[in-house]
Amino acid sequence: MVAEQFGRGQKSTSTITLHKRHRLVPVNLPAPRIGPPWPATTRIRLDIAYDGTDFAGWARQPGFRTVQGQVEAGLATILQKYLPHPTLIVAGRTDAGVHARGQVAHFDLTPEQADSLVRVKRGTGDRPPIPLAVAVQRRLSGVLVTQPDIVVRSAIVVPTSFDARFSALWRRYEYRISDLYALRDPQQRLRTTWHPGKLDVDLMDAGAANLVGLHDFAAYCKPRPGATTIRTLQDFRWRRDEEGVLIATLTADAFCHSMVRALVGACVAVGEGKLDAARLVNLNIERSRIVEFKVMPAEGLTLLDVGYPEDAELAIRAVETRNRRALPVL
Repeated sequence: MVAEQFGRGQKSTSTITLHKRHRLVPVNLPAPRIGPPWPATTRIRLDIAYDGTDFAGWARQPGFRTVQGQVEAGLATILQKYLPHPTLIVAGRTDAGVHARGQVAHFDLTPEQADSLVRVKRGTGDRPPIPLAVAVQRRLSGVLVTQPDIVVRSAIVVPTSFDARFSALWRRYEYRISDLYALRDPQQRLRTTWHPGKLDVDLMDAGAANLVGLHDFAAYCKPRPGATTIRTLQDFRWRRDEEGVLIATLTADAFCHSMVRALVGACVAVGEGKLDAARLVNLNIERSRIVEFKVMPAEGLTLLDVGYPEDAELAIRAVETRNRRALPVL
C-alpha cells in the first residue's frame, strides 16, 4: 500500500510513505521541476546579416542554398526533438545575390520548445537558466558558425502582435556603383556594381527626387498575379562617398519584386544622358514596364534595416499593411 502525504508550502521535496514489513519508511524524493510560465507560443524576432553572393535568395527552395533554408535548418537542429520545427516570416524576401545588414524575421516557439532551450543540463551545476532570447542567439549562432556568410545579430522576445512582414513601417536599401570617376576596390567587388562609363550624380539625384511619393510603380516592378504595384517611396537620393563610389539610398513602406534594382537602373540611364530625369515620373503614369533602362545586377544591393512602430501599434500597423493599397481619387 502506498500513501502520499503533501505538506502545505512544501518547496523542495515530496514525502512518500511506504508500508514495508509493518513499518512506515519515509522516503524523500526531489520535487517535480516546474518550468517558467510559458504562454501558448513565444514569438522571437531575429535580426540577421548575410552576404548574398552564394545564396539563391532568401526564400526556401528545394535543391538550392537559401538564407531561410539555412536558418530554419539551424532551428531544426537546436530543436531536433521538438516538432513541428519553426518556420520564418521575413520583412523582405531578397533576391539571389542581394545582401542584408539588417534583415528581420520572426518565428514562434511552443512551450516545450522554449523550455528545452533554457533548461539547465544535468551535471552543469546549480546555475540559473539564461534568458530565452540569449539562448536562441547563442545556440543558433553555434550551429551557423560553419557558415560565415550568415550572422544572427540579435534575438529578442516580442509580442505575438509583432509581424516581421506586415508590421514594418519602412525598409531601407542601399545600392553601390563604381563608375570611371570612382576608386574600384577589389575588396568591395562583391557588394559593388562596376559601371564601364561616367555617371552624372546630380542628374541621377534629380531623377530620384521625382519618384518620391505615392505612385503606381508598375513600370519598375516585375508583375505578379494579384499583387499591387502601388507603393510609397519615402526617400530616394544619390551621393558619392569619399572614394567616389555612387551610393543610392531608398526607403519605402514596401518594395515589389525587383523594384529597387529597376529604379536604380532608370537613374543610371539618366546619369548616362540616355533618359531625361523628368521622364522617370512619367513612366509611373504609363503603368507598364518598358525597355528604356536596365534592371541593375544584384551584387550592388544591400538591405540596410527595417523600421517598426511601438509595441502598442503593431497590430494596427499589420492590419493597415494587409489592406490593398490604392491611389487617391482625384
